[in-house]
Amino acid sequence: MNKWVLVDTSVWIFLLRKSPPESLVAEIEPYLQEDRIAVSDLIKLELLGGITNEMDFLRLKTRLDDLHQVEISKTVWEEAITLAFRLRGKGLTVPNADIIIASAAISAGALLLHADRHFDLIAKHSGLKVKNLSSKIPAARHLVD
Repeated sequence: MNKWVLVDTSVWIFLLRKSPPESLVAEIEPYLQEDRIAVSDLIKLELLGGITNEMDFLRLKTRLDDLHQVEISKTVWEEAITLAFRLRGKGLTVPNADIIIASAAISAGALLLHADRHFDLIAKHSGLKVKNLSSKIPAARHLVD
């Protein structure tokens, strides 16, 4: 079992809605109760960079800062560079942010919860452990091409 569960931005954007999908909340709740949810600085940047209200920004930043942190260390950067090279060598193009998040999850030994098909693609060609939650998010069927 993976100790940490890194939740990608593609899941957070639905969890943070006023009325998140119940099936998604039910999927995340056990990890919250077990205090296993983690976040990285890149995911925090993606989430917080889209907020325009200062009070909402501070509230969410505090909540995210209280979660376990998966560091994006020099080692993670090196792994990301190598992973990008390997994926490109297989003819696969994946956004750099996704490669960095995947590399951080791999380095931390974390399970990555996502709704972005790029992570399934990365997992097929690396040691990334993923759980795709797109089926728990009705609106996510058409997320990220």
